[in-house]
Amino acid sequence: MSAERICAVYRVRCAADTVQARAQAIALEQSVELPLAAVTDARVRERIVGRIEAIDPDVGDDDGQGGECWRVSVALAAETTGPEPGQLLNMLFGNTSLQPDVELVDAWLPASVLEAMPGPGVGIEGLRAMVGAHRRALTCTALKPQGLPPQALAELAHTFALAGIDVIKDDHGIADQAYSPFEQRVPLVQQAIERANERTGRRSVYAPSLSGGPMRLAEQLRAAHRSGVRCLLACPMVMGVAVFTELVREHGDFAILAHPALAGASRIAPALLLGRLFRLFGADAVVFPNFGGRFSYSRKTCLAIAACAREALGAHRPAMPVPAGGMRVDRVEEMLDEYGADVMLLIGGHLLEAGASTPQRAREFVERVERAGSP
Repeated sequence: MSAERICAVYRVRCAADTVQARAQAIALEQSVELPLAAVTDARVRERIVGRIEAIDPDVGDDDGQGGECWRVSVALAAETTGPEPGQLLNMLFGNTSLQPDVELVDAWLPASVLEAMPGPGVGIEGLRAMVGAHRRALTCTALKPQGLPPQALAELAHTFALAGIDVIKDDHGIADQAYSPFEQRVPLVQQAIERANERTGRRSVYAPSLSGGPMRLAEQLRAAHRSGVRCLLACPMVMGVAVFTELVREHGDFAILAHPALAGASRIAPALLLGRLFRLFGADAVVFPNFGGRFSYSRKTCLAIAACAREALGAHRPAMPVPAGGMRVDRVEEMLDEYGADVMLLIGGHLLEAGASTPQRAREFVERVERAGSP
């Protein structure tokens, strides 16, 4: 049995004279959930009980809450993870997430844990091959607003595919509602995109949004297969990371876009959760809120998410970062300067607010990305 250790790093807000006790409490809570005196088995004390590795003053960005902050590093037994994604998150931050003075900011994972996770099925290169874009950045948009019937969404998808957008995904709020049932919507949208591809010679792909429990998900996966869909949108924190990972393992012929819904409720650093863990759990692309849009993520945070999605991580393929959330076509060049070519730019509402000129604005989006990617 492996004696490898995970190193989890927590940001703890407390006074200097209490940080040692807080660190010890975290180490115990995240391993055995017992006072150390109650652990009498020698093997458990040696191999399973969490160990404090370091306590350092936190020199990160001030979050405006005031008070002293510390970075507490705790070594946790890798064998306690199972290994599976839900238990990995549980051991990293399960009970301690209930403590309002603690955040999980980083985690070093040993080879045994990395190897147990599926990682991206196709990754950046697979996504590029799927849409036929081998050097430039990729383009993405969302079908919205929810509430539209399947035919209206299909017509909108056809418009976006004619403009040449690479990935056309459901808005994550579109699920299996009565006004747009999955099994009616998906074939109509897929057929609309295929008709556009026949006209343009491009390879736009559709990513329908998955929702529900395992039985409903299985039905949706079968429907997606029947319709010829090659890409899916999933929310790991909504469906559960273990379900998300099993979905990827069982249906690896789909490319998976991971959406960050509910990720902000976890008090886990976005770079760790969205960039590294979602990728480990099987995401080929990770959507995140870009700075300067509808959300408050900083430039530093967004670049860290992209770096974690693409950095070396055992034998796993890199995942495509997808900055989103209120982006505009006039920011294309700026975003490409920040993220480089290995990125998928997601612009939704700004295309739709053009009204009758939506086809032209969508085409402008594609052209600006393609010009920026030309030698």
